[in-house]
Amino acid sequence: MASAFSAVPGAIVEAGVLQHVGSPLAEQRDLAAGAAIAPLGDRRVLTVTGEDRLSWLDSLTSQALTRLEPGVSAEMLVLDPHGHVEHEASVIDDGTTTWLIADAAFAEGLLGWLRRMRFRLRVDPQDAGDEFAVVGGAPAALRLVEPAAPHGVPLVWRDRWPQVAIGGWAYAHVEPHPGEGRQWAEAIVTRDEEARIARAAADGELRVAGTVAADALRVAAWRPRRSSEVDERTLPHEVDWLRTAVHLDKGCYRGQETVAKVHNLGHPPRRLVALHLDGSDSVLPRRGDPVRCGDDAVGVITSSALHYEEGPIALALVRRSTPVEADLVVESEGGLIAAAQQVIVPPEAGATASIPRIPRLGRRARAD
Repeated sequence: MASAFSAVPGAIVEAGVLQHVGSPLAEQRDLAAGAAIAPLGDRRVLTVTGEDRLSWLDSLTSQALTRLEPGVSAEMLVLDPHGHVEHEASVIDDGTTTWLIADAAFAEGLLGWLRRMRFRLRVDPQDAGDEFAVVGGAPAALRLVEPAAPHGVPLVWRDRWPQVAIGGWAYAHVEPHPGEGRQWAEAIVTRDEEARIARAAADGELRVAGTVAADALRVAAWRPRRSSEVDERTLPHEVDWLRTAVHLDKGCYRGQETVAKVHNLGHPPRRLVALHLDGSDSVLPRRGDPVRCGDDAVGVITSSALHYEEGPIALALVRRSTPVEADLVVESEGGLIAAAQQVIVPPEAGATASIPRIPRLGRRARAD
């Protein structure tokens, strides 16, 4: 697959996605400082038109969307009947069309599912990826690009992470949250604008960064992503996704019963942890590499990165019972990597409902 950014000096492109332009660490600094933008070829744009689009999406997903105002950013999850995450998308509406930004690898599956759920409602989901692309970066950096605005509303999705959205709930209790320093937004641009950005980058008029840099900033912010932190068993509670993508007080939707039950009465069986890795061997683990506590396999790596300030870091999903003070070891292809864990989702997450205990009656009272 071709990329408009192949002509940028130093560009490394894989499957149409700009990975980096020669210096991922420097690119991270530029992205964090608002001095560069990241072409996100690993994202895909979908659209939903029709009068019923917002109430329809509201009824199908974890987010309250019926009253979403034009230009306001939101995030939604599609869950299976047992509450496991199937799809995720960033959401922005322009008053006429609802725009969804999804991981490219899962966009076709999300679109197919939405089309199957139309029934007789006035909605029309479409793939808009041939006409539109996505670029990301700090909001200040995105002022250098012209976002699409077919109905007068600039299509810029602003990531509210780690703020707690209305109806959401935060499990991580670290102050300050590491995501607070990450200012991130994603602009939907036309393919012509994408080509203009690529020409400006090739001519040295605009700095760009690859997805390797963008993902490192995400991992450092403990920000979950569909293509990384989700497997067939993932509950939104396990990765602190109730913070931005789940509205706990909205009406029924598929998987809602499990979401409520785990949050109010139970505990998620796994929990996301941040890992600070031993970098002496310059080895980064891969997604799916086992995480061990002593002789026991307790989880798997979901994301890893070499951060420009923190060094080698990773996110991992581990069993809830894994001791929070335990040092862990990652079993990678390059050997064993020592890992110090930092709690994101604590073992006691969930069970938020205060249910009064009914005192037991003594034998004598029962006999009466």
